[in-house]
Amino acid sequence: MEHTNISNPAERQAFERIQELTIELNQHNYNYYVLDNPKLSDYDFDQLLNELANLEIKYPQFRLPESPTQRVGGSIVKEFKSVKHRYPMLSLANTYSEEEISEFDRRVRSAVHENVEYVCELKYDGVAISIIYQNGVLVQGITRGDGVQGDDVTENVRTIRNIPLRLQGDYPAEFEVRGEIVMPHHRFEELNREKEEIGEMPFANPRNAASGSLKLQDSAETAKRGLEAHLYYLLGENIPGNTHYERLSLLKTWGFKDSDTTFKTDNLEEIFLFINDWDEKRKKLPFDIDGIVIKVNSLEQQRQIGYTAKNPRWAIAYKFKAERVVSPLLSIDYQVGRTGIVTPVANLQPVHLAGTTVKRATLNNEGFIDAFDIHYGDHLFIEKGGEIIPKIVGVNTAQRKPDAQKVEFIKKCPECGADLVRSEGSSGIYCPNELHCPPQIKGKLEHFISRKAMQIDSLGEGKIDMLFENGLVKNIADFYDLSYNKLLGLSRTISNNEEKKPKVISFREKTVENILKGIEISKSIPFERVLYAIGIRLVGETTAKKLARYFGNIDNLANATKEELTNVEDVGAIVADSIVHYFNQSENLEIIMRLKQANLQFESSFSEERVGDALAGLHIVVSGVFSIPRDEIKSLIERNGGKNVSSISKNTDYIVAGEKMGPEKKVKAEKLGIPIIGEEELQKLIAIK
Repeated sequence: MEHTNISNPAERQAFERIQELTIELNQHNYNYYVLDNPKLSDYDFDQLLNELANLEIKYPQFRLPESPTQRVGGSIVKEFKSVKHRYPMLSLANTYSEEEISEFDRRVRSAVHENVEYVCELKYDGVAISIIYQNGVLVQGITRGDGVQGDDVTENVRTIRNIPLRLQGDYPAEFEVRGEIVMPHHRFEELNREKEEIGEMPFANPRNAASGSLKLQDSAETAKRGLEAHLYYLLGENIPGNTHYERLSLLKTWGFKDSDTTFKTDNLEEIFLFINDWDEKRKKLPFDIDGIVIKVNSLEQQRQIGYTAKNPRWAIAYKFKAERVVSPLLSIDYQVGRTGIVTPVANLQPVHLAGTTVKRATLNNEGFIDAFDIHYGDHLFIEKGGEIIPKIVGVNTAQRKPDAQKVEFIKKCPECGADLVRSEGSSGIYCPNELHCPPQIKGKLEHFISRKAMQIDSLGEGKIDMLFENGLVKNIADFYDLSYNKLLGLSRTISNNEEKKPKVISFREKTVENILKGIEISKSIPFERVLYAIGIRLVGETTAKKLARYFGNIDNLANATKEELTNVEDVGAIVADSIVHYFNQSENLEIIMRLKQANLQFESSFSEERVGDALAGLHIVVSGVFSIPRDEIKSLIERNGGKNVSSISKNTDYIVAGEKMGPEKKVKAEKLGIPIIGEEELQKLIAIK
């Protein structure tokens, strides 16, 4: 739509500002994620992004396909549509030896009878993706699937920051670019910590985490996972360039992040040097690779060499050997986490692996022990390949002693003696004595002061241990009873292995002042983070935010029924039971009361500007895919006084339905006689009232 065709001055101004902000923000994204050269602070970027989002809510007809607001997600996809690839996504033949690479080179040269040049690339350990652009705009993202067809994950692909939504420069009308979606190590570690905090099983490796993140039904959640794309293949009609290397160079001119690791050579010895070099250097990469891909550079030679039914004959993947050692199982410790989950840890005979000495490795859970049929004294295979943490991958049963006893998971908590309970809906086993089990208490204290919770940084670095061991802090409310006199001179004796003598640590004046200042500042932390901080089992950061905004304050949440709780998006029956259980315990209610008296924030400060009361008192379900992110539809409802609910009941007043609305919801709505309206009808409803 040209702005010259817009007669309303306010609309014309909005349209022009939307265009201006979209161009400016996309350039800043490019500077940050492609050039690694940000020109704007995070705060200023967020301010501009919020301005654009608000304009798009008010004028959804002016939102551009490449709008950066799509980076934050919001679309809900109940089922990923299967799409046939225009060009099959073949796999690569693998090799593990230089001899096989030499044989590959002989086959290639015998097929073309002329000089051959190769391109060597890192083999990223992630999820294969195909991305289609039309007229410079990203229109579709498809997983590899079975190579013939894959899943349409476009909405999730749009959230990946280093994938351009609109291209720059002189690009073809249509083309396809392929690559790998990976999860960086730092984000993988953060994600697993978050999962462990709420009692969920962590991902086994970054590849699994990337795959799971790309198939999340809520693209807003995918956006939080910090995925990255590494692109390595360009195909389509009328693309300039006669070589693979030239085509990769084109991607940079169109706005894609290029790889500075791609290497071109016509020499086998240089290929081997490249492989050996990266076999060592990969340990310092911020993401996983599991090998090197070697491709014939000339596109004409690629056509001459051709394909098998499964693989291109002009490319091969050299796979790095995972470093593996064997070590005997000496004993098993059972560790109790903050949420009570009990994790078995194998104590091993120290063994050198990938530059470190390994003494311990997790056995994950009871199911893991049973799957490997682990016995006491077994010799365990341990690998560290591209993994960050050593992992047990098998058992050398040939070395098992005839009288070795099978490992049976313990029945009682190793810390407090309580009977252990199996966690419903997962493979975890936990200690239910959350209020009196020492490691759970300390875990809750540490969680409470953590960065994403109350952020009392001055209480880090072992200070919690000192407070707990001296009896000053037994629950989170005790933090707010600490005083200068209680803390000054507090000491703890620790062993110092280097000096072989005990060392005394004590709180001096400056330390005490910093602790009390941090505690005081924490009183201004918003309700949603306080709710996350108090440590309700299975209530993570995202769930706490949704609960805080839905119920508004702690009293409403504490008095909510299971049915009311499950009306909140992403809160299922198991999480609801956990919340009800928490507030049914008198000791927890006493802690909340004391925290209230300490003036913590127990009321939501979420204040998206209210524009009217047109929907006041109405309970509305939003379902399906819309022209704008679903969260924006919900925001519009809230800003006009309505209440978003996730499930249909007799109390539902309207259903706002987009494309792909769930059929079960539609049947239930029709049965209950609940009006089903679309985006335009919602806007009219607001205008009429």
